[in-house]
Parts: sequence; structure tokens; C-alpha cells
Amino acid sequence: MAYSAGDTILDDEYNTFVNNSSNPYGYNHFAGPGSGVYGLNQSTISTVSAGGTINASSWNSLFTGLDNISNHTNVSITASSVSAGDTVAIRAALVSDLANLAAAVAGGSTSATALTDRAAGTSTNGITWNTTSTIERSITFANNNTMRAYFNAGGTIKINPGTSGSVSGSKDTVFQQLEAAVGTLEFKAHATTRSGSGETQTTFNSGTGFHDLSTGYSTLLKLTSNNSGYTSDTLTISAKLNAAVSSATVITIKSVASDPAADTTYTSGNLSGVPANPNEAPAMSLALTAKEPTAAQGLASAIQFSSNAQVSNSAS
Repeated sequence: MAYSAGDTILDDEYNTFVNNSSNPYGYNHFAGPGSGVYGLNQSTISTVSAGGTINASSWNSLFTGLDNISNHTNVSITASSVSAGDTVAIRAALVSDLANLAAAVAGGSTSATALTDRAAGTSTNGITWNTTSTIERSITFANNNTMRAYFNAGGTIKINPGTSGSVSGSKDTVFQQLEAAVGTLEFKAHATTRSGSGETQTTFNSGTGFHDLSTGYSTLLKLTSNNSGYTSDTLTISAKLNAAVSSATVITIKSVASDPAADTTYTSGNLSGVPANPNEAPAMSLALTAKEPTAAQGLASAIQFSSNAQVSNSAS
């Protein structure tokens, strides 16, 4: 694309800035419905017809759109508006502005701050368990464009496993320590972060995000207990989509607590300090929170999930 000081601005060059679907990407490709790692599901800008006049209003539609995406992503740009009657000068910064904003969106808008938390459901086992506790919860979006835009705009899902109630014995402590060590697991466009620390980190796929998922579960984090006597007890968090990234509308998060460790039980010579139910672990819970992009800094409207649900809740 020839675009330098002194050139005549051609309609096809303007249309490239607006609509190009390959590098250098046009505004509509990364700010509109998009595809792949691009797209914020914002309104698209019209191109001009072949041989048509590129007037001030056309330029300002583009500049306004760029300003809005710049404000949301917190990526600085230098292109500015023009007025009717102005001589439209070549704006050397426009190409780099488009590239920088496209890169920010493709990276998941990691510097965006116009985000707010909204509860996305909690499930709790109603009973204590002996071997395995499994909880699955789903979050559904209106369509694939909305789901992609949610993560591309900096939206995340906060995952908090927990325990509820108690039984008498060391198993309470083991799984309370494991869920505390997870802290908040925050699932993003291209990454997962863990706020907690401690226990043995058996698996942590910190480079796995929305754009890396498929229809089979991907392990995000697996922790193993450091508690003496219970070093085979684990807590695992996984995620999957209902379809390929290009068409998915549902993400499902699964928490699995596993207790294969041996337990001390009553014997005629061992009564002191042994709990009545020594092999029972505490009821487990899974809470999800959506950190949703808002319209406070440039987006036309908030990008939100449509519904959430419990998929399964079992203990054995």
C-alpha cells in the first residue's frame, strides 16, 4: 500500500484502512465482528465507492472509531480528526496506529481497565465424599462474535474452587489448603494466571487461554497436596468449548478434587483421636465470576455473557 507524504489519497487506499482483512489490517477487521484473534463486535465503517470522494466525514468516522478502540485498549494513537474544507494531509501515523490497535486486540487487550465483575454462578456438593468430587459449570454467550469479542476486549473468567462445611479429620485441612493455594485462577484470551501459592504445582498451563481451547478439556492447573500422608490428593481445574474457537458459544469449567490417599480407621487398639468418618473429605464448591468489558472507555456497549448453568455435580 503506497501511502506517503505528497501522494494523492485514493479511494482504494482509504478502503484498505477501513476494511483490509490481511496485514496491514483495516479497522473493520479488528474492531468489527472479526475472525480468529481479531474482532470486538463493534459497528463497522462504510467504505467509499470506486472513484468516490473521500470527505471529512469519511475520515472522521475512521478516526472516531480508532479513538474509541484506543481508549478501551489504553493504546495511544496519533491520528486526529479533520473538518470540512480542510486539506486532507497524508497522516503518516495512521498505518502504525492501525497496526498497534490490531495487535492490542489480537493480544486480548491486556491493558484494558474498563472491566467489571459479574457473578456467573456457584455450585456446591451437598455431601462429603470419599474418592472424587466433580463440578462443572458453563457460561454461554449470545453468539460466537460476542464470545470472541469478550475475550479480545480483555474479558476474563475468574475461577474459585472452595470447601463448604466440614467433617472431623485431616481431610478438611488438605482440601482447604489446596483450594487456598489455587487462589483465583483467572482465564483470559491467551493466558491463565494464578493468584495463590503453595502446594505442589503438578501442572500449570499459564499460556492457555480462550483461543487455545477445543471441545476436549484442557488442564489449566493441577495441584497436589504437600500434607504428610495425603500427597496423592489433588485438585484439578480444566476448561473446554462446545465447538471450535471460530464457532463456540459456551465455555465449561470443571473442578475435580481427588482423594486416593489411605486413611486411618478405627481399630480396637486405635481409638484416640480418630474421627468418626476418617475417609470423608469436605463438600467442595466452584464459583465463577465474569470480568466483563464495559462501555466506560470507548466500546459502544458492554460485552456480557447471556447465561450460566451447572452442568454436573457429583461426589463418590
